[in-house]
Amino acid sequence: MTKDVLLAIKGLHFNMADDEVNVETVTSAEYYKKDDRHYVIYEESSEGFEQTTKNVIKIQDHSLDLTKRGLINVHMVFEENRKNMTNYTTPFGDILIGIDAKRIKLTEEEENIKVDVDYVLEVNYEYMADCRISMNISPKGEEFSLRS
Repeated sequence: MTKDVLLAIKGLHFNMADDEVNVETVTSAEYYKKDDRHYVIYEESSEGFEQTTKNVIKIQDHSLDLTKRGLINVHMVFEENRKNMTNYTTPFGDILIGIDAKRIKLTEEEENIKVDVDYVLEVNYEYMADCRISMNISPKGEEFSLRS
């Protein structure tokens, strides 16, 4: 796959009140593969702030790492059937979050990579939501879809 890619991310969250929150974004990113790991790097802006956040996603079978540096700082580790705790640092303060990944599915094709992650999100040791992240990585100019 080429270095310059489009990254489509769709997040779906179901909270305790069974409210559904759906977030979708498409952004330009850099991609490379090293030692059977896929890396995706992109910049993220937050409304109302000048400072950006650099995101590095590392994907391999049954795990996904997301590191954010800048306005938001966090190292989130998604490992199938394992709970990981981390501090999520925002301009408004720190939040302790737990990520209990239930399923991580990686689908590789010649010009497309799809990743689906189902996980439970905790905040300060309290259940917050059942979540799903779907990512689609494809060369710029190629058609892509977030549908699974």
